Amino acid sequence: MDAPSDWARIVEELGQTNLRRKLRTVRGTSGRTVQLDGSGVLNFSSNNYMGFAAHPDLAEAAEKAMRTAGFGTGASRLIVGNHEQHEHLESELAAFHGCEAVLLFNSGYQANVGTIQALADDGDVVFSDALNHASIIDGCRLSRAKVIVYPHADVEALRRELANHGQARRKLVVSDSVFSMDGDRAPLRKLAQLCDEFGAVLMLDEAHATGVLGPGGRGAAAEVGIRPQVHVGTLGKGFGSFGAYVAGSEHLIQLLLNKARSFVFTTALPVGVVAATRAALSLIRSPEGEKRRRRLSERIGRFRRGMESLGMLAPGAGTSPVFPVVVGDEQRTMDCCEYLLERGIYAQGIRPPTVPRGTSRLRFALMATHLDRDIDFVLAELGKMVSGGLLVAAIGGCQSEQAAAHRFGQETPR
Repeated sequence: MDAPSDWARIVEELGQTNLRRKLRTVRGTSGRTVQLDGSGVLNFSSNNYMGFAAHPDLAEAAEKAMRTAGFGTGASRLIVGNHEQHEHLESELAAFHGCEAVLLFNSGYQANVGTIQALADDGDVVFSDALNHASIIDGCRLSRAKVIVYPHADVEALRRELANHGQARRKLVVSDSVFSMDGDRAPLRKLAQLCDEFGAVLMLDEAHATGVLGPGGRGAAAEVGIRPQVHVGTLGKGFGSFGAYVAGSEHLIQLLLNKARSFVFTTALPVGVVAATRAALSLIRSPEGEKRRRRLSERIGRFRRGMESLGMLAPGAGTSPVFPVVVGDEQRTMDCCEYLLERGIYAQGIRPPTVPRGTSRLRFALMATHLDRDIDFVLAELGKMVSGGLLVAAIGGCQSEQAAAHRFGQETPR
């Protein structure tokens, strides 16, 4: 069978199994409301948690930088793409986290893939939470290390695996701090204690906590008073910009600069993007940033209490801006998504392979810019869906033993 025909068959099969995705067209800015496919809707699908994506300070900083430095950087940073703006931002992020150094990456995906690939090799062991983000999973696959997938947030299972691999040359424990599809948090203090006990390196992906949680927005790790050796932060969510970074020791950053292929072999971030991110960091650290974090915390509490009253609060949810409403069936999930869209609410339906089969869900993401009436309106509509039988209350998240097998293709990744 020739390739084009095979591609058509695969696409058709995706449609038949209710897994075919489509793009929705957005006009204007990404904020509390958005123009989606020509209609104005309340936006409960964005990771723009602090509402900074359309802040005029970011646009002004980007425009000013582009007037003097242009837009494209023209090369990777190791060739001729290393602009002073990159170095300024890295220094500012290092000061933000109180660490020795920071290295910018072009996305959170590239940061995770490149870092794991650079740090883990033949003779090493990587211990990865079963519900880690796809970028972590792919980083594990691209490394030459042995990969152990431990059940989600199961500290005792991780302890056993660390004890069983005491002779490994190097041990790397990697986890999201806030899990993007369930909104729950990793047991960060216990992970840090285990890593200290067994001489392992702790790598945390703070994508959904950066700028949002912890003192000054420094993340969930700072909130509980730990400091991972490898701290991955994302700039396209709480910061409202684009890109990512790794924070840690000077030796770590020099190693990544030389060995992380997703850094070495890619064109540097545009200067305008970097300048906008510097403006976002200033906002994150400002009184306005503190005010928005308090406001977001209030919105999270309001949504949590409403979900509890409906019997729909998933296990572990309610301490981050992410709230899953697990439906189960793929087609039914998309029916629920369309039902809400017709009522002016956009909460994207999430299906496999993003989540395990049987745990398809609506994913609600809160922003500091949401109003109380927005949240109350959503909760009222969810209540109607429960009373009308479209949703079933008290269905938990995707924290199941099948998650690892599903997301890792029934085998340990190499």
